[in-house]
Amino acid sequence: MTSSPTLITGVCPHDCPDTCAWQVTVDPATGRAIRIQGHPDHPITRGRLCGKVDRYLERTYHPDRLPTPLKRVGPKGAGRFQPISWEQALREISERLGEIVARYGPEAIMPFSYAGTMGVLQGEGMAARFFNRLGATRLARTICSEAGFEGFQYVTGRVMGPAPEDFAHAQLILIWGNNTLTSNMHLWPFILQARKRGAPVIVIDPARTRTARAADEWIPIQPGTDGALALAMMHVIVAEDLVDRDYVRRYATGFEQLQARVQAFPPAWAEAVTGVPAERIVRLAREYAAARPAVIRVNYGLQRHAAGGMAMRNIATLPALVGHWRYRGGGVMLSASGAFHLDKSVLKRTDLLGERQPRILNMIRLGDALSLDPERRARAHYAPRPVDRKPAPEDAGPPVMALMVYNSNPAAVAPDQNAVRAGLAREDLFTIVLEHFQTDTADYADYVLPATTQLEHWDILKPYGHLYLALNRPAIAPVGESLPNSEIFRRLARGVGFDDDAFGQDDVSILREFIEAQTHPTMAGITWERLLAEGFVRLTLPEPFLPFAEGFPTDDGKCQLYSQRMADDGYDPLPAWTPPNWMSEDQRLKINDQREVQTLSPDQRPSTSLIINHQSLTLISPPAHNFLNTTFANLARFRRREGEPVVWIHSEDARARDISEGDAVTLENDRGQVQLTAWVTDDVMSGVLLAPTIWWAKLSPDGRNVNWLVSQDETDMGGSPTFYDVRVTVRKTSSPSEHS
Repeated sequence: MTSSPTLITGVCPHDCPDTCAWQVTVDPATGRAIRIQGHPDHPITRGRLCGKVDRYLERTYHPDRLPTPLKRVGPKGAGRFQPISWEQALREISERLGEIVARYGPEAIMPFSYAGTMGVLQGEGMAARFFNRLGATRLARTICSEAGFEGFQYVTGRVMGPAPEDFAHAQLILIWGNNTLTSNMHLWPFILQARKRGAPVIVIDPARTRTARAADEWIPIQPGTDGALALAMMHVIVAEDLVDRDYVRRYATGFEQLQARVQAFPPAWAEAVTGVPAERIVRLAREYAAARPAVIRVNYGLQRHAAGGMAMRNIATLPALVGHWRYRGGGVMLSASGAFHLDKSVLKRTDLLGERQPRILNMIRLGDALSLDPERRARAHYAPRPVDRKPAPEDAGPPVMALMVYNSNPAAVAPDQNAVRAGLAREDLFTIVLEHFQTDTADYADYVLPATTQLEHWDILKPYGHLYLALNRPAIAPVGESLPNSEIFRRLARGVGFDDDAFGQDDVSILREFIEAQTHPTMAGITWERLLAEGFVRLTLPEPFLPFAEGFPTDDGKCQLYSQRMADDGYDPLPAWTPPNWMSEDQRLKINDQREVQTLSPDQRPSTSLIINHQSLTLISPPAHNFLNTTFANLARFRRREGEPVVWIHSEDARARDISEGDAVTLENDRGQVQLTAWVTDDVMSGVLLAPTIWWAKLSPDGRNVNWLVSQDETDMGGSPTFYDVRVTVRKTSSPSEHS
C-alpha cells in the first residue's frame, strides 16, 4: 500500500518583510520534497509565494549545492578545494582557532553574518552562544536598516506602524522609496483594496519602478533628498494650519520649536533640492493632510545615504502633525519589528560573556576591519552617534586573524569591495564560511562548511512586515552531509573545549525554551504547542492595531517633534536638512541661497541644475527583481530572468555621452571601475544611474559588481552604509579588453 504524500508547514527564511508561510509536500517513499506552495490560510501571504521562493526546491536540490566540507588547496580567491570529512574539518578548525586565541586573544576572531536566514536560531542563536562564550569581537549588523531605525525611533520610541491589512482603509497611500511589487508583494493586494475605494496611490522614487508604473502617479525625486521633501511638506502643513492641533496637544511634544524650524524650508527651496516642482509639493502636503487617513510606506533604500537617519526622522514626523495615527490604516510603516517584544537573552545566552566587553566592529567597514593597519582598524569600530568616539589606533585591539562567515556573502555585498577583497586575500587570515553554494566569499575560505536550507532544519521567524510569528518545521533530511548552523556551532564549541549546557541543548529544546521565556503581553497565549499545531500565530494585539493612536513609547509618552534624546546624542533635536555626500559644497551653498525665498515666479524658480554635476552622476543600486540580496543570483533560471548586469541611464545623459541602448559602459570613481550594459530609459531621473543588484562578482562581465564603487562611509545615524550616495562617471567602454 502506497503512503500518501506528507504536507509540512514552514516559513520562508529570507530577508523580506512578507515572511511567507508555506507548505512542502514530501514523498514518504523517498523522503524527497516534490512541491512547495504558499500556505492558503495565512492571513497576509494568502497562499502566494514570490517568483523566487516558488522555485525553492530547485535551490535546495541544485547540483551545485555543497555536499561535504571543503578545504582550500589553491591560492585564496581561486576557489580550489578538496572534500574532507566533518571530523577532519572540525579538528583542524578548532586547533587553528585555539592557536589564534592563545597568541592574539579571542577578539582576534570576528564573526560576519546578516540575513541569509532571518530565523532566530539558525540566524544568531547558537552562533551567538558560541561567540559569547569565546569572547570574540562583536559585530554591529548595520548593513541594512540601522539608519532608518534610529531616525524613526527618535520620533516614535519604537519602530512599528499599521498592520499591512489595514492599508486597505487608507484614503491616500504614499509609497516612498519602496518598490513594493519587488520587495513587499503581499502588501500590494491591500493597497489595491484601498484604491478600489478611491484612494490614490502615489510613488515617490528616483526611478519609475514596477510599483511606480502600477501606481496612479510617480513623483521623481533626487536620491538622498527625501528629508527635504518632508520638511517642505511640514512647512505647508504648518503655514496653512492643516495641523491636527488636538492630537498634537495631547500626544506630541515640541510643536512650537518645530513650527519655527520649518519656516526656513519652503517648497521653492525644496524644489531646488529634490527636483519635485514646488506646486506639486504644496498639493501633496494638502492632499496628505486632508486624507482620513493617509499612510506612508517607506523602506530602507531612502536611508542608504549620508542623510538617511534624518530623512527617516523627518518622514516619521509627518503623521503626528496631521493626526493620521488616530485612524485605522493611518501613519507610516517602516517595519513591524517593534511590535515584537521578544526577549532573546535565553536564546543568545549573553550571560556567557561574563564581565567581558569585547570590541564591536562595524560590518560595513569590513575592509578596514581586516586591515593590518591599526589606524584603519580603529576606523572600523562601531561609533554610530556624534557623542560616540572611535578609539586611537593603539587601542583598536588585535588584528582580525580569523573570520567566520555565515548567512552572508561579504565578497559581494560589503561596500568598498577592493578593500574587502584585499583583506580576504591575506594569507594569514583564517577564514571559515558556512554556505549552501560556492559563493564569491567561499572562494576565499580556508574551510567551507555545508549548511542546511530552510527545508532541512527547525526555526522560528519574526517577520518585519506583519504581526504573525511563525514556526518552521524541517520537511526533509539534510541534503548530503550538510548540517544546520546551530549544529555546526554546537560541534565547533565542543571542538574548542566548551562543555557548557548551552551547547548540549537540541534545536527543539532551545526554541521551546525561547517561547516559554517570553513574558511581554503581546506574547500572551503564544505557546510552543500552539505554534506546532497552527504554524503561525498573530501577536496578542488589538484588532485593529493602532500603535500610536493614544500616545507613544517614549520617555514622556509623546511623539518627539523635538527630541531631547537626539540632542543628548549629539544631533539636531528638530527635523533638519542634512545633504547627501554626493552634493558638493558649492551645490549646497547654492541651494541654501534659496532658503529665504518664500515665493518665486516661474522664471525665477531655481532648477535642479543647481544640484546636477554634468560630469558625474549619482549611482543607486536597488534590489534586482529576481534576486534576494545575493541569494538566487547563482541559479541559471533567475539570471536568465534578470538578463545581465545593466545600468539605467536617462536618455539625456546617454546622449551627452554618446551612449546607446545595449552599449558596454564603464562606471568609475576613485574606488575602481565596473563594466555594465546600458539601458537607456526615461524611467530614471536625469543625473541618476540605477544598477539593479546584487550580482555575484564572479558571474559579472568583469568579475566585479557595483559595490566596488561604494565607500565605507557611514550614515548620519546608526553607522549604516551609503549604498545610494555614490558619484561615478560613465562612458562607453572603449576597447574589448575593458569588457573582457
